[in-house]
Amino acid sequence: MLQAQRRELGAFLRSRRERLTPADVGLPGLFRRRTPGLRREEVALLAGVGITWYTWLEQGRDISPSLEVLAALAGALKLDPIEQRHLFILAGRQPPEPGSAGPQLVEEAVLRMLASLTAQPAYVLGRRWDVLAWNRAAQILFGDYGKLEGDQRNILHLVFANEKHRRLLVDWDELAPTTLAMFRADCARHVGNPDFERLIAALMHQSPEFREWWPRHDILCRLANRKRIHHPRGGRMVFEYTTFSVTADPDMRLIVYTPLEEDQTAEKFAAMLRGS
Repeated sequence: MLQAQRRELGAFLRSRRERLTPADVGLPGLFRRRTPGLRREEVALLAGVGITWYTWLEQGRDISPSLEVLAALAGALKLDPIEQRHLFILAGRQPPEPGSAGPQLVEEAVLRMLASLTAQPAYVLGRRWDVLAWNRAAQILFGDYGKLEGDQRNILHLVFANEKHRRLLVDWDELAPTTLAMFRADCARHVGNPDFERLIAALMHQSPEFREWWPRHDILCRLANRKRIHHPRGGRMVFEYTTFSVTADPDMRLIVYTPLEEDQTAEKFAAMLRGS
């Protein structure tokens, strides 16, 4: 697990180094470059660390950067706050509570709350973004999760490898990379976990887009957003979705979709609920 996390740290640093140019960090571009981005020695210079030591860090060697060094690297690479947090987690510094392991069970109180949301599609996601529980409204909008097994009932799998689900998403080209970046930020604490590795390997094989975007190491925090759906029964609809933490399990989240007035979504979805 630690070795996999060190490799992920090295790959993340390399991806951020390669996206910068000398001009971005105030260095003169004196030499012609065969590869994009800054050189390792330039990052080391900006961060005030040794080039050999920084090279070892990118190579995933067994070294432990201090809090001060990580802060210097974050500044040198112009990381935003979300990226800085990701860097510290991968380096084993100031991490959140350790990721839980084993089966995740949704409490009865949460299940009752889900059932009470009769007009709002909602589901509970686990640490790996598997759909653990859902309400009737979510089943009507997105399909019967109960008919999906294993990795098929995973949000990443649905977005990248389920053609029926993909056709529902009007803005798939924008939504898919954003979803992937949020997942990547979430799974930093689980690097090396066999269940995560199996899912990622399967999607690398099944989806050319996933295969192209995963090596970029893009990350985003969770945020409220809109999702436009083109449903075979309801037509074009717009939902606002919000993420809530389930306090009993820090690796469990509740996602709630609210039908908006745009495109007569509330009216259309109410008709779908009545007709099912």
